Amino acid sequence: MTGRMTGTGSFERLDVAPVREMVGQLETRIATRFPERGLRKVAGDLVQMADEVADNALETQRRLRLVQTVARASIVLIVVATIVVLLVALKDAVQHDELASFEWVPLIESIINDLVFAAIAVFFLYALPGRMARERLLAQLHRLRSLAHIVDMHQLTKDPERLRPGFRSTHDSVDPHLDRDDLERYLDYCSELLSLIGKVAALCAEESQDAVVLDTVSTIETLTTSMSRKIWQKISLLPD
Repeated sequence: MTGRMTGTGSFERLDVAPVREMVGQLETRIATRFPERGLRKVAGDLVQMADEVADNALETQRRLRLVQTVARASIVLIVVATIVVLLVALKDAVQHDELASFEWVPLIESIINDLVFAAIAVFFLYALPGRMARERLLAQLHRLRSLAHIVDMHQLTKDPERLRPGFRSTHDSVDPHLDRDDLERYLDYCSELLSLIGKVAALCAEESQDAVVLDTVSTIETLTTSMSRKIWQKISLLPD
């Protein structure tokens, strides 16, 4: 089971450990049946990525909490400093009764500039932890998307038509050197790899509410599902 359950029996979240275990089991199965095939290396890369997600999740959360604490403290200091500066400026202006009306214009402009720069600084610091998390997650998701395309490249030349009695090969035909059962198993492993790539992508965004990250995860899941569907169409065309 790959989800942690609440007291009412409904799923809350996707857990890292079961997904990592499934990826490891698939890598072992591929290594046992196809030890010399490149698909084994792809499975090993996915195992490594699942390990990185599992190992880095807690460390990344600790770093983000530290950055968030520092950012919030800085925001408080900026707000307090801005208020103090504005109060001092207004106090000095009020105490000078001889201050002409047109001399208030530079003071107002200065106040507006101070408020604008303070707002920019506050916005930057408030969004900093989220941007750091987004950068890390998008880097991982980019690698997973590339891995999905590599799996798709491995299955492209595995054409079930060449197993039919009437198939005529050409000089440029690619021979996968697989019989009917091995070809079915190979394509099935490709489909499983794509499914687990989608699961690892979902793990990357388990702690995130960032719209860009969630949209990227959804794109990867759609991509792997589409690729897997093409693979199962090939499996359905295998001769009996």
